Amino acid sequence: MPELPEVEIVRRGLAPVMEGREFAHVLLNRADIRFPFPDNFIERLQGVTLERLSRRAKFLVAELSSGETLLMHLGMSGRFVIENGTWPPDSGSHNPKHDHVVFTMSGDDAPLIIYNDPRRFGFMELLAPADLGRMADLGPEPLSNNFNGPALHTKLAGKKAPIKSALLDQHIVAGLGNIYVCEALFGAHISPLRISTTLSEDECERLSAEIKTTLGLAIEAGGSTLKDFAAVDGALGYFQHRFKVYDHKGDDCPDTDCTGTISRIKQSGRSSFYCDTCQR
Repeated sequence: MPELPEVEIVRRGLAPVMEGREFAHVLLNRADIRFPFPDNFIERLQGVTLERLSRRAKFLVAELSSGETLLMHLGMSGRFVIENGTWPPDSGSHNPKHDHVVFTMSGDDAPLIIYNDPRRFGFMELLAPADLGRMADLGPEPLSNNFNGPALHTKLAGKKAPIKSALLDQHIVAGLGNIYVCEALFGAHISPLRISTTLSEDECERLSAEIKTTLGLAIEAGGSTLKDFAAVDGALGYFQHRFKVYDHKGDDCPDTDCTGTISRIKQSGRSSFYCDTCQR
């Protein structure tokens, strides 16, 4: 599933061709993806201007001139593609069989914003003004000033879950996923097995800084492409080539001062990769 860096890459690609433009035409090629589309979805978007496109956790958040908010989630295999001309496109950049939503934006270039999702785990919702919907109970954004060592230490107080599981809890911090949590924990030299409430203030400061650094580097690298992810222009991410522990079971620890090897364990159904020698 695309994590925060991948969703941010998509947002940055879509914003220049969607912000300040009207939805000139909306095409739905099916009645649902993960969930049914909202009632009157087409009528509530056509002729409406997308004023601002932001990201909250792993959601794309489109603020509309109607006062409603279009909330979009990529799911497991969802991606947006920008095309020119008419649908279906003839560029060969993707299989139009899985083009479930097509937005034609206003302007002389009339770009097509195509949502393609082979596995159909993504979804789109329209929220009423002031309704936060699924975003209501999310924790702080990890790249924001609201996320730091003291804030994380407060969130972890009394938490008996392993720190790896806690960081995947969207109520504690929003947008983190399995890959980047593994990488950040390694950078902070903290074991994924550590009970959350045992982390000191200094460890939380170190961990929050590593989370910011890891996410920032991933965004600079265009995200990580393991299976389906691609930016809106089709470019693949390259951060997977910089993974230090994720998917490196059995390799030597990349810390030159450590003689350990990378282990893989299961936590809450997800794979955790870490060095049990230098991560404590």
